[in-house]
Amino acid sequence: MTTVTLQYYAQLREQARISGEQVSTSAASLRDLYEELRVRHGFSLSSDALKVAVNAQFSDWNRTLRDGDTIVFIPPVAGG
Repeated sequence: MTTVTLQYYAQLREQARISGEQVSTSAASLRDLYEELRVRHGFSLSSDALKVAVNAQFSDWNRTLRDGDTIVFIPPVAGG
């Protein structure tokens, strides 16, 4: 199991009802992790609609998770 820290913003924070959490996961990639979280929190956005950053760097969805990573899923920004 890999333990990572997650931060949620905008629509994802509203749907999860939390701004962040630490999780232990057996997910192999960022995409796999997000799919786990979609089921857990009921996220309505697909991974194709998001950007993802790991340790303050934009990342590829196929990146392997490492213990201690801080992950931010970034939803589209609405202007106004």
